Amino acid sequence: MTELTHTVRGVDHAAFPTYDPKATIHFYRDVLGFPVVHATCALGWGPEAHPDFIHFFFDIGQGDRLAFFYYFGVEKYEDTRLPELLKRARHLAIHVDTEEDLLEYRRRLDASDHPCELQVRHETVESIYVTDPNGYLIEVTRPLRAITVEDDIDANLSADALIAVADDPEPSLQRFFEIKAELIASRYAGEPAEGTFV
Repeated sequence: MTELTHTVRGVDHAAFPTYDPKATIHFYRDVLGFPVVHATCALGWGPEAHPDFIHFFFDIGQGDRLAFFYYFGVEKYEDTRLPELLKRARHLAIHVDTEEDLLEYRRRLDASDHPCELQVRHETVESIYVTDPNGYLIEVTRPLRAITVEDDIDANLSADALIAVADDPEPSLQRFFEIKAELIASRYAGEPAEGTFV
């Protein structure tokens, strides 16, 4: 597969609705220490029935921002059809550099009304998790080691195996591992399967 180039330089902002701007500002600005750096106040926008709103932004470092929309007069809405597991799968992970940084954010959270819910070491990162006042899962993560070329190769083999297993009549993690093993064997036999990462 031909590698595609891109000119994206990172995240400008990720945006979410909030029904409690007071709690949201307190949590991100006063607990986590992310300064408010921009706000757009608008009398409606787009369609005729669009409510008035304030769109406000927090600086989360490196020019990236986390933003919220507060719509005046809009009642809180929750999609009860979505299982809790899938709600928590949608989350924002914020990067810090050191263990000391991570522990400082844990200290701030534990001293607030939103204590850290989980601290876990993954394969290449250590993370803490908290649910913000809006019910969004937020992760603060630090690297445990540098990402290598081998990690990139493994990730691409995993992506190719996932694409293949998704078409299986009964996709499973076991079948994923079998396909990935075949891709690895093919790679090291010098005969990559057509359309796969080399």
